[in-house]
Amino acid sequence: MKVNLVVPGWSPKNIWGQIKFKFPPLSLTTLASFTPADVEVVVTDENVEEIKFDDGPDLVGITTMTPQANRAYQIADEFRRRGAKVILGGFHPSTMPQEALSHADAIVVGEGEAPWRNLIEDARCRRLKQVYRERLPLDLSQLKPPRRDVVRGKGYLFTNTIQVTRGCPLRCEFCSVTSLFGRSYRTKPIQAVIDELVDLKRESVFLFIVDDNLIGKRDYAERLLRAMEPLRFKWAGHAPLHLVEDDSLMRLVSKSGCFALFVGFESLSRENFSLMGKPGIMKISPRDAVKKFHDHGIGVLASFILGYDYDTNDSFKRILDLCNETRIDGAIFPILTPYPGTPLRKRLQKEGRILTDNWDMYDMEHVTFRPKGMTVDELERGYEWLNTNFLSWDSILKRIFKFHRSIQIFGPMNVGFRSAWRKRQ
Repeated sequence: MKVNLVVPGWSPKNIWGQIKFKFPPLSLTTLASFTPADVEVVVTDENVEEIKFDDGPDLVGITTMTPQANRAYQIADEFRRRGAKVILGGFHPSTMPQEALSHADAIVVGEGEAPWRNLIEDARCRRLKQVYRERLPLDLSQLKPPRRDVVRGKGYLFTNTIQVTRGCPLRCEFCSVTSLFGRSYRTKPIQAVIDELVDLKRESVFLFIVDDNLIGKRDYAERLLRAMEPLRFKWAGHAPLHLVEDDSLMRLVSKSGCFALFVGFESLSRENFSLMGKPGIMKISPRDAVKKFHDHGIGVLASFILGYDYDTNDSFKRILDLCNETRIDGAIFPILTPYPGTPLRKRLQKEGRILTDNWDMYDMEHVTFRPKGMTVDELERGYEWLNTNFLSWDSILKRIFKFHRSIQIFGPMNVGFRSAWRKRQ
């Protein structure tokens, strides 16, 4: 039996479709490790290679987020036309199961590892059920190391990615994490993490921890960071803004080898924070937060969501000024997007503010709802203006050329984002 696990590509019209530094699909390499040994499994990532429809797989598993959903359906339809059985899973099929089923023989709702072996056996015996869903979240002590061998040589920046927790204790209304992982926060046994990291160290000293919130359980994060310190990785990951309020944990993050963190700054408006479900988060000013990260040797890739209800036409310049004045290392500026399964989508639907369900437009570069503080055109123009100015040579040179250990990450990142931004236009 041959199984092809597929990642649909981003549109070349989108900045993410033009970014050159790609990372391997950890969800699919993990799923490959749960595949029985007598099953041939390949991973095809359309972001780095063409899909070979004539390779004749018996079973095709496609994971998709909402922006790639239409492309995922095209791929599914083509494989089914050629006789393969198709399984759809990931964020979008988990929240839009009936839609996904119209393009697949079966779907996986939620996490895929636990039902995968049963699904494979059902496919062998030609008795696929339409829906596979586990009632309880996976115990991460059962999580196997990903099969990184199936993605070697595919042109990725590097394959040293790891997941040590799942879920997030925060309840941000715009976030789709809970739609896939449920309202739980689970951790992998620390010794299992260290064993995997020792293997990864043979490949590279650079590491990307993909967790949505590495410090969701403080005691676990503290023990993990202490255990990581002797390995001397140079790692990047995600963390919430309130990490800066915990001085001792900040020191541990830095000493463990962290060079860069993706941090959700989200907004400069306290009213927006309350609407997001983050009241009380802004106990420290954004300027002081950036300084604190820098003082600990940690570069910041900040995310500012554009178009929340208390944003106005002044918001774009305020964000740009903050980024330039603090010499922030990097930033992204996603347009607020009401993804299926999120409280945000339910709120905007109730208010009659959803403008389209064309999933191609749910790429964080298009306005898919009616804003309150500005028009649709003003939000789109503000998004273009902010990105163009932030990724100008003037801004890049002012922000990143400083004596800071994170420049080895953010130098290439800014140049790469600038190139991708210009190409997508």
